Amino acid sequence: MIELDGVRKEYGDVVAVRDVSLSVGGGQFHCLVGPNGSGKTTVFRLLLGLARPTAGTLSVPDAVGCGFQRPNFYPDLTVRENLTVFASLVGSPGREWRETVVDELRLRRAMDRPAHDLSGGFARKLDLALALLKRPDYLLLDEPLAALDDVSKERLLDFLSAYAGDATVLVSTHHVGDFEPYTDRLTVMHEGRVVLDARPEELDLDGHDSLQAYYVALVRQHERAAGGAGGTAGQQPGRSDADRDTGSSRHE
Repeated sequence: MIELDGVRKEYGDVVAVRDVSLSVGGGQFHCLVGPNGSGKTTVFRLLLGLARPTAGTLSVPDAVGCGFQRPNFYPDLTVRENLTVFASLVGSPGREWRETVVDELRLRRAMDRPAHDLSGGFARKLDLALALLKRPDYLLLDEPLAALDDVSKERLLDFLSAYAGDATVLVSTHHVGDFEPYTDRLTVMHEGRVVLDARPEELDLDGHDSLQAYYVALVRQHERAAGGAGGTAGQQPGRSDADRDTGSSRHE
């Protein structure tokens, strides 16, 4: 299990993560959602050892793969060469798994292209393939659908959903609607704090027609409470929030 216990991260006077306690595991498709600046990326940086907590403790297993919001690979190597080099660096369960990843991500026709010549969508697919190479028990992905076409999005989501049966997939995003049919657990962050952590079936959507509408209403409620404009942060969002927000929430 990935465990965070009272984790806090400060950058000077800025508190990016405020006393977060969270467990991630159990072969779930786990969505970590929140608006820009909510602390999601900082949590990922802490989990990957790219930053150290100011306070609190965290425990992360060794078998972790990660895909970043900005793709990372060797730009002067071809896609094939990147896969070969990374497989030798991180280890790979075998050629058959690598071929499966290439096919599922529709990378086959780009195998001999230099990575620096890839379109945004293919660059994203290469980064995802590198994250999956060692078939990790824990897969951490930051906005994995960015730059992908609709067909590639659907194929990736189906693949990740099946993969989560044997491993744990943690996705950081602010577009929960894209992942709603696949989500086993939802964690919402706002201003560095976890304000919700539950399985979707445990939630009373209270008239909201989707997790996306519920999430947007919940965040708006916390924004109003923080700004002193009324509302109580501990209450579930009401229907009026969904009515106002559903129309624009998928495009924020």
